[in-house]
Amino acid sequence: MSAFLQKLLGRGNNKGADTSTLGVQYAKPKGVEVRITDLNKSFNGHHVLKNINLVVKPNETFAIIGPSGTGKSVLLKHLVKLIEPDSGSIHINGVDILKNVDKKASYRCSMVFQTSALFNSLSVGENVGLWLRENRICPETRIRAIIQEKLRLVGLAGKENLRTSEISGGMKKRVAIARSLAVNPDLILYDEPTAELDPVTSDELARVMKSLRQELDFTTIIVSHDLNFALYLSDRVAMINQDGIVEVGTPEEIKKSENPVVRNFIYTTTKGLKGE
Repeated sequence: MSAFLQKLLGRGNNKGADTSTLGVQYAKPKGVEVRITDLNKSFNGHHVLKNINLVVKPNETFAIIGPSGTGKSVLLKHLVKLIEPDSGSIHINGVDILKNVDKKASYRCSMVFQTSALFNSLSVGENVGLWLRENRICPETRIRAIIQEKLRLVGLAGKENLRTSEISGGMKKRVAIARSLAVNPDLILYDEPTAELDPVTSDELARVMKSLRQELDFTTIIVSHDLNFALYLSDRVAMINQDGIVEVGTPEEIKKSENPVVRNFIYTTTKGLKGE
């Protein structure tokens, strides 16, 4: 597995793990707090992230919405340290992750890619179990049981032998979620999960993601331009535009916002919300 994919599927390297350390290496997930303070990032003179300040509570489902090109996905990449900011800090459970680069993380983070990023040469089950096998987390019999359980959680029980090249786009998204769940993440990041999905398939995905909240404890951050999807799933929502964070609130607070920038984004003829 490439270092890039290793980093995004699950933080840390557990090579050589044995069953005696399984409880530590593969503990049940526990939601973490994410605190972003005065984060700035520019590319070639273009100021993409401007003084971003956000706090995501443990076990919260938090969505970041906004127009295309406003740095939503760039912000996620900072959380997995694929991008370093020009200034600012990111604390997860009180630890500055940008300064503690050599220190082993005390949490597990995984990411669901916009494109799913599955390996077509592998079966559904092989994709889900990839991190577990690469890092020798537990014996093969246990890995197979974990694969079956994670597929059950996303509504794909018994589908582990299917080829990923033969399944639909919606199923690929759910396999990608199951693969991220195999890490037992404390923090799971979704980058535009409904990209390239039709409305019916997006609704199915939303129901799957919502059901996970009832069974598992982890913090969720969703980046999406799909307004209804974000409002349906989230405890709180932040809207971002080219000037930074515009407003943060519950879905109801966002829908009732009097901020003209927020209202202009959410009350349009194409997003499904209708103004008074």
